[in-house]
Amino acid sequence: MSQEQRMQGQPMIILGDDAQRMKDESAQDHNISAAQAVAESVRSTLGPKGMDKMLVTSLGDIVVTNDGVTILDEMDIDNPTAEMVVEVAETQEEEAGDGTTTAVAIAGDLLKNAQDLLERDIHPTAVIKGFTLASEQAREELDEIAVDVESDDDERLEQVAATAMTGKGAEEYSDHLSNLVVDAAQAVTVEADDGSTVVDLAFMKIETQTGQSPGASEFIRGGAISKDPVHEDMPTDVEDGDVLLVDQSLELSEAEADTQVSVTDPSQLEEFIQQEEQELRAIADNIADLGADVVLCQKGIDDMVQHYLAKEGILAVRRVKRSDIEFLREVLGAKVVSELETATTEDLGSGTVSRDDDEELFYIEGTNDEAHGVTLLLRGSTDHVVDEIERGVNDALDVVASALTTGQVLPGGGAPETELAGRLREFADSVSGRQQLAVEAYADALEVVPRVLAENAGYDSIDTLVELRAAHSDGEERVGINVHSGDIEDTLEAGIVETPHTKKQALSAASEAANLVLKIDDIISAGDLSTEGDDEEAGGPGGAGGMGGMGGGMGGMM
Repeated sequence: MSQEQRMQGQPMIILGDDAQRMKDESAQDHNISAAQAVAESVRSTLGPKGMDKMLVTSLGDIVVTNDGVTILDEMDIDNPTAEMVVEVAETQEEEAGDGTTTAVAIAGDLLKNAQDLLERDIHPTAVIKGFTLASEQAREELDEIAVDVESDDDERLEQVAATAMTGKGAEEYSDHLSNLVVDAAQAVTVEADDGSTVVDLAFMKIETQTGQSPGASEFIRGGAISKDPVHEDMPTDVEDGDVLLVDQSLELSEAEADTQVSVTDPSQLEEFIQQEEQELRAIADNIADLGADVVLCQKGIDDMVQHYLAKEGILAVRRVKRSDIEFLREVLGAKVVSELETATTEDLGSGTVSRDDDEELFYIEGTNDEAHGVTLLLRGSTDHVVDEIERGVNDALDVVASALTTGQVLPGGGAPETELAGRLREFADSVSGRQQLAVEAYADALEVVPRVLAENAGYDSIDTLVELRAAHSDGEERVGINVHSGDIEDTLEAGIVETPHTKKQALSAASEAANLVLKIDDIISAGDLSTEGDDEEAGGPGGAGGMGGMGGGMGGMM
């Protein structure tokens, strides 16, 4: 660069031979296109009539689902901008448990509408400011739309659960599963010191089994483990017994180094065997002296110890998973024993253990005041079915917990989005400058939800949206689309119920992601712009035209 150029203040950027760069409108167009591609990939899954996706991994594993975050997690996305949108779904899942597809769809439409504004020479900062104002206003308006719900209103809470599970392959059994979800959530609901309601899902465990219909799923006030007694002579049912949880092996300790024992006559061998037997008998005696009726061991149990425990009438189960041991500690009010020699009766928990031989399950229920913890045992005909049901139940648990915590619900079926869109258009009149156009664009983007719901159900999206707007302009703020009947009606009365927390989080995540993408006007990469760093398919050298790696990244998403 010449001295004259430096004096003129021209920027100097030195890039390597493999570097790639995209600037200004090209960078913005590319980023928006990548984000929209992610949104388009999951839009068809939205709602009860949404379609499923089959995802096949490089190892040949198959996942069939319409759960937004699961789809995006399993997709082989190799594009940095697209991964930013995937984070929207992940954040939504972590914070709300449901609404991942809604959040991603709104983010995609926000960017689509933003692109129209950018083409009209509206600066990105004005769009970002308008989107921020609209997002804040929309979240405030949600509080006015929300409807109060009591913690003992089982019917309304079951409607919340059923709405969250729609499209997850269990519609035929949604009444039964919704009932289990509400029972489970209420069972782990406690009142905090400040008087607020807390749903502690940490004391909730989900187990799955194949071979039966989802209608055979159960709610257990305690835990369940798929194990057999270690000895056939042991009891299988114990009523209100003392339970010992052990994470050490009930076997003789092995020497750290290889050892050999030399014997000169049979009596020495007999003495050695008797000594081992005495040590093993001592293990069983220690357990019996503690007064344990049941032993649940994380590790192995020697055959001789099994024999002596069976003679004492003690039920023992070995190789129990660590996670089950930790959970049963809460169920039984017990302590996990690591050194049997130092164990006391205070370490024991109390509970009832019963056996289902057909299912090869032990049901374990705590019986003391310190016991807490419940289990949902979900069943399905195949692994794919039960996995999808588990995803739906997890979503339902999160939204029911939200309804119990906040004491509020919303009508579903696109009703809140349509109402918010109308209110934001009125709000836009009070916003000055070009930001007003961004607020209006935000309102238009919200209507992607009822529009896609109608499309996925096979209805005319334009007619549906026109009817919804007309109803809401007449003050019917709870009117949405019932995709089962195709009617425009009060969805709260129809039992299509969502939660404000889920909507607020979706609006927040979508807005932040859109603003983050819009703020980028220059992309510089040391090599191929794919996130995996694989430069075998890298495009040409730097400059706006050398972005082959970015475009190719979206082509290899699945």
